[in-house]
Amino acid sequence: MDRDFARPLDVAAVAAVAHISPAHFSRRFRATFGETPHAYLRRRRAERAMELLRETDRSVTEICFDVGFASLGTFSRTFREIVGESPSAYRARFVDAGAALRIPACWAMTWLRPAG
Repeated sequence: MDRDFARPLDVAAVAAVAHISPAHFSRRFRATFGETPHAYLRRRRAERAMELLRETDRSVTEICFDVGFASLGTFSRTFREIVGESPSAYRARFVDAGAALRIPACWAMTWLRPAG
């Protein structure tokens, strides 16, 4: 799921890779990671979108499709639920902070990881 987050994924496909039933996969995944496979995938996509919004000047629409969302509306709604602000507002906050505030990506990922 981490490697192929931008591809269309569903529980049945991921469970097949693990050679277990979708129901068992979902139960074990939630017990191990504390969230459903769907919530995990949404969060990973939002985290990647956050990185692209900070580090590139690509459009929000391009980023939406690059991280695996099928529609801009779903992307914007999901991003707001997880991050707490729209993709455009998130980008503006980092642009306003100035390019001089570069921090290592590994630290940014930890600090900026959505709680949802």
